[in-house]
Amino acid sequence: MKYTLLLLWLLSGPFVSGQSLIFRTDSRHILGSPQDKTASIGLGDIDGDGDIDAVVANGRHWPEQNFLFFNNGRGNFTVARPLDAIRETSYATELADFDGDGDLDIAVGNDMAPNAIYLNDGAGNFQRTGSFGKPYAPTRNLTTTDIDGDGDIDILITNRGDVNEICLNNGQGLFTETKPFGEKDDSTIDVEATDMDGDGDVDLILANRDGQQNYLYLNDGHLGFTQKIPFGTGKDETRAVAIADLNGDGALDIITANIGEPNRIYFGGGAVNYSQSIAFDDSNDESYSVAVDDLDLDGDMDIIIANVGSPNMVFINTQQGTVWERIALGNEKYATYDITTADLNGDKRPDIIESNSDDLNVCYINVAKPKKE
Repeated sequence: MKYTLLLLWLLSGPFVSGQSLIFRTDSRHILGSPQDKTASIGLGDIDGDGDIDAVVANGRHWPEQNFLFFNNGRGNFTVARPLDAIRETSYATELADFDGDGDLDIAVGNDMAPNAIYLNDGAGNFQRTGSFGKPYAPTRNLTTTDIDGDGDIDILITNRGDVNEICLNNGQGLFTETKPFGEKDDSTIDVEATDMDGDGDVDLILANRDGQQNYLYLNDGHLGFTQKIPFGTGKDETRAVAIADLNGDGALDIITANIGEPNRIYFGGGAVNYSQSIAFDDSNDESYSVAVDDLDLDGDMDIIIANVGSPNMVFINTQQGTVWERIALGNEKYATYDITTADLNGDKRPDIIESNSDDLNVCYINVAKPKKE
């Protein structure tokens, strides 16, 4: 009955609107089935045809099959096939060119099961070639970046209640060297990797749960992360972070998605500290993921929040990061574990894709027109 009602709701056409944005979904803009325990979706052109495809990580704590979904060029995923015959407890997936051959490969992070690398043959066919990180760890998220500056893509693993890992690539998609980051008993769910202090190397911004302090770890240029800068109250239940310059001052800000407390922005400045903050979302929702993109094409970054048990929300930046227009992505109270953006239909506007556990994964097509200058 729930599935039937959901399809009728999706078929109803445009339903999400604000002063500057309209999002549309329908029964074709979905991924997977309502039984999938989806925790993450990776997006990229995996078959080299110029549009955005998807890899869906399913299972969380229970073994399920992961899938590839191929875009027909109009934002509909009309062809799908399993990534692998194996069923795993997958929590995260990322797309990147790990072996340097010009196409997108896949990393899958599993809860208490080995993580896996799948190399692409260039046409969207994948072969499982190896693993990375600790074989049986409580993996919650993956982040890809060239953290050591050697020209290839490395993988960062966040392991809730276990040591977090930097897995260094040898340039061929093999990850034989691993270094820890953070504290060994951190309940880290998410990490962002970017140059926060402007010294040319990649720093780490951690989202910790279980009432632990959140930290920015500064890179000394040699993968040493001994200098750490706190942000937040020290007792937050932070499940995700995102990085963007929201107020246009040239400094990167930290956006947090928190469980049972307001979601906040911590503003960067001349000194690397984050004492100035605002609550852009004063709800006490269970927020599980955050993404940033210029949704209304006005030149500044907006925020998308994924919730569990309440509607997902869009926050439009209206006054240099200080005033936010709130738009609900429908009325459904999904268990959304991840949310991200990409231009699915080639119209140069970012669309929104939800990773919903025990429900359909929904794509929202951005049909708003750019603002006139």
